[in-house]
Amino acid sequence: MSPSRDEELETLVHAIPEGWTRLHLAGEPWAITRTTRAEGKVITIDAERLGGAEYLGANVWLTSRGALLKPCEVPAESVLRMLRAAADALSPG
Repeated sequence: MSPSRDEELETLVHAIPEGWTRLHLAGEPWAITRTTRAEGKVITIDAERLGGAEYLGANVWLTSRGALLKPCEVPAESVLRMLRAAADALSPG
């Protein structure tokens, strides 16, 4: 059985380290910042392509019913694609 989108979202968000991280996505340098608030119930993700104009931001609310993605002026799928790529880039091996 595959994980639900809520479970996937929570796993992806937790794969990003707290604070500022520099990594390469599709050969481009990016900076991703993860900030956890409200006793761990709200996580803000901000990502920007360094030297470019691309920016993604979202809040993830961790509720008793699962993770809820609230993207900031970008499609949810764009945020999920970036989180998948970042989690893959940050995974060991």
